[in-house]
Amino acid sequence: MSETDDPVLDQQWMSKALTLADHAESLDEVPVGAVVVLDGEIIGRGWNHPISGNDPTAHAEIMALRDAASRVENYRLVGATLYVTIEPCSMCAGALVHSRISRLVFGASEPKSGAVGSASNLLESAWMNYRIEYQGGVLANQCSAKISDFFERRRQQKRQQKAALKSSGG
Repeated sequence: MSETDDPVLDQQWMSKALTLADHAESLDEVPVGAVVVLDGEIIGRGWNHPISGNDPTAHAEIMALRDAASRVENYRLVGATLYVTIEPCSMCAGALVHSRISRLVFGASEPKSGAVGSASNLLESAWMNYRIEYQGGVLANQCSAKISDFFERRRQQKRQQKAALKSSGG
């Protein structure tokens, strides 16, 4: 079995992405993390920070691709694998194609806007000029729980704020 299809290694790398998702959450961002791995080494790290960065493109995948491309001094990342805690959106899937990532591994599916099998599958589009091997579901329960818990806490905070306003007469 090669390094690129070893389930144990996939879980280890996804654990690194989950740690970066924790960092995003500490910044009050949606907890998504990503790492780019080449030849058994992390060459790129990223976490969500569009809110704090005032950048709608600052998704974890984009940030990890930027970091990796900068480190290898090439916008093409042939032979690399991107691990991300949630299924990429269409912007991120397109960036993966343009970067020539060889493999994508994601944790949780994203039924509303996932572009690698859930809402659509950009990577399987006939008009795409590059094919990426992909696999979802690696540490899916942990990845899904991280997102679900984050949004549940956010909803609770909003309810509490609303109740506080109501009780103060505002």
